[in-house]
Amino acid sequence: MRRSLQQRFLTERYILRAHLGPFAFSLLTLMFVFLLQFIMKFIDHIVGKGLTPWVIMELIALSLAWMLVLAVPMSVLVATLMAFGDLSSRNEITAMKACGMSTYRMMLPVFAGALVVGLALLWFNNDVLPDANHSLRTLTIDINRKKPTINLRNGIFSQDIPGYSILVRKTFEKTNDLEGVTLFDYTNPGVNVCITAERGTISFSPDFRKLIMDLRRGEIHELDLQKMMAYRKIRFESHRIAMDVEGFDFTRSSESAFQRGNRELGAPAMMLIVDSLKQAREVVVEGLRERTMREADSLAAGQPVSTPSPYVYTPGTATAYAALNDARGFSTTVATELFRMENFDRQIDQYMVEIHKKYAIPMACLVFVLIGVPLGIMARRGGFGTAATLSLGFFVLYYACLIGGEKLADRGILSPFTGMWSANIIIGLMGIYLTVRVARETVVIHWSFLTRFVPRRWRAPLQTTQNGDPTPT
Repeated sequence: MRRSLQQRFLTERYILRAHLGPFAFSLLTLMFVFLLQFIMKFIDHIVGKGLTPWVIMELIALSLAWMLVLAVPMSVLVATLMAFGDLSSRNEITAMKACGMSTYRMMLPVFAGALVVGLALLWFNNDVLPDANHSLRTLTIDINRKKPTINLRNGIFSQDIPGYSILVRKTFEKTNDLEGVTLFDYTNPGVNVCITAERGTISFSPDFRKLIMDLRRGEIHELDLQKMMAYRKIRFESHRIAMDVEGFDFTRSSESAFQRGNRELGAPAMMLIVDSLKQAREVVVEGLRERTMREADSLAAGQPVSTPSPYVYTPGTATAYAALNDARGFSTTVATELFRMENFDRQIDQYMVEIHKKYAIPMACLVFVLIGVPLGIMARRGGFGTAATLSLGFFVLYYACLIGGEKLADRGILSPFTGMWSANIIIGLMGIYLTVRVARETVVIHWSFLTRFVPRRWRAPLQTTQNGDPTPT
């Protein structure tokens, strides 16, 4: 008995070890694919803004959080397909079943490992991902707010700096040197200033709050608009202009500068918000109910609540107009309160969708084990190509159901539970069906069947029982 338990433990450890390599390989591959897609999508927002390498590295590191959430369930599916496909192709699955180990028993260690991964991912979704998403949104806003470096083109006026218009005849790509500079200064509305120079250089101050232009061999022309005859011309050999610029420096916002959205909160924090929204909705419903009862009582008594119109003098007509105005006011109030209730319901659905998503995606690790084990056994190939093809198809199906359910739940067409858990239910039912089918259709080889191919002189040491199990002589 002890030896049997030890053999089972070694077999289960062997199955788990067969999953570690494919899981790590697929996780790194998927993270690289997601990272490459992210860089291709946001390359236009990063290049040309003079960001430091540390800021770019921080942006990429914060983006790895949501990539990891998507890559882990798919890596579990790829690893399961590759491991069981490799075991099946080498007939190790058949050998394990010949030793009395069922398909469900072989799935148990993988299922336990997926459970550990799912719990870790659940903790990550509630404690790490919200902070990472909030920091990423804050950093993205700061990057988008930063203006690109000033762009000077040959023969074209540049008005990137407010209050100045700059024309350069020739620029040099490898240096900041300029030739043929013409600058119009509009910072003082009462004086027109035009500055020309043969050569010059342009640079930013260390804090990026000043644009410094050093000009050589030029002239300054000033015209006082209040005194049209006041004109001044100055020649210079060297002249420096410091222009105030805004938005060219990269400034970091504090973490509390922006309010957190539903994807930047954990499930417990969102549940508190949902409870407060439900209480606010109940207050609106109760107020509307009291207003309806009050209006109904006043109409039943024949005394409208509204004051009669002062422009109507007939008593009967005044009463009718007052009732009509009261009905219109009550209708407007009802429409407003119903709109508020719909807004509360919409916000509650959005928060509940995010709450269910934080639990549904980690649950996908277990669901993908159910679908990956039978597919791997039936494929009988442990190559990455076969595993990637099968996993990609099911993963596209899973996320199509997940994203579609999220959109329908946000619009109130489906409930948040149905929208977020329908993908797990569909894939899980398919996995259960395939698992049961593979477990039933696999032929278990008994000793009574093997002894048919053993010569008679070798059968004596192998005496079998009625069930076909060997017994020692």
